[in-house]
Amino acid sequence: MTATTATTANRGRKRPRVSIAGIHIALFVYTMVALGPVLLIVMNSLKSRRAIFDSPFAFPTSETFSLKGYETVFDRAAFEKYFLNSIVITVVTVAAVILFGAMAAHALAEYNFTGNTMMGLYLAVGVMIPIRLGTVSILKLMVKLGLVNTHLSLILVYTAMGLPLAVFILSQFFRQVPQSLKDAARIDGAGEYRIFWLAMPLIRPGLAAVGVFTMLPVWNDLWFPLILAPGESTKTVTLGAQVFLGQFVSDWPSVLAALTLAMIPILILYLIFSRQMLRGIMSGAIK
Repeated sequence: MTATTATTANRGRKRPRVSIAGIHIALFVYTMVALGPVLLIVMNSLKSRRAIFDSPFAFPTSETFSLKGYETVFDRAAFEKYFLNSIVITVVTVAAVILFGAMAAHALAEYNFTGNTMMGLYLAVGVMIPIRLGTVSILKLMVKLGLVNTHLSLILVYTAMGLPLAVFILSQFFRQVPQSLKDAARIDGAGEYRIFWLAMPLIRPGLAAVGVFTMLPVWNDLWFPLILAPGESTKTVTLGAQVFLGQFVSDWPSVLAALTLAMIPILILYLIFSRQMLRGIMSGAIK
């Protein structure tokens, strides 16, 4: 009887290991499928045109290695300016979304005023309705304000696009800040703005998650740069790469080099902040 019980217990212990191994294998396969096209683009951007067609799945060697595609990209297009435009727009937008989103979320979480629930629902609707539905009205507004072909037009649109999700996420984190801590600060004479800044370090995982969720669509967006800022001086890297691809569609080394330059920065940023993003998501889910 005892042996049977021990055997059953051992079997029960082994099952989780098998299931965990299966999960890891499935995740590994999915990672390879997702990263395969990215790796192919980067590898082939470092090879000559003939090597791309002869052996597209081979790594570049001393015989096939070539930077001709990158030389063409930087000679024929102002990618340095495009990168600077994208960086300025993305950084300012993320900062604005985090600041204004945190202030609005703090107000909704901290104060019980008339219309608090309705305001929260109104902002939540902004998450479900895509802002691109109002493209025509947005374009007319920017024309009237004289903001077409400026960084500010994109920053304003992207900030409005990111605020609903930021408020929705951060309001949950602000509700988890201990009330006793805020009451103690008020007793010590701290004002409401001081209390807000005291609470900000306590919701860093949420801020990181909002930053990543805002950064990715802003950097990758093609729609609004094409409509609001198509000028040469305001082109983003995504729009610049798209225009370049249209001009050099048959020059595969240059095409792959342009694609690599457009996606590598955002991949690096994602790898840097992905841990903070996951920590923020898990903190909000567990608490």
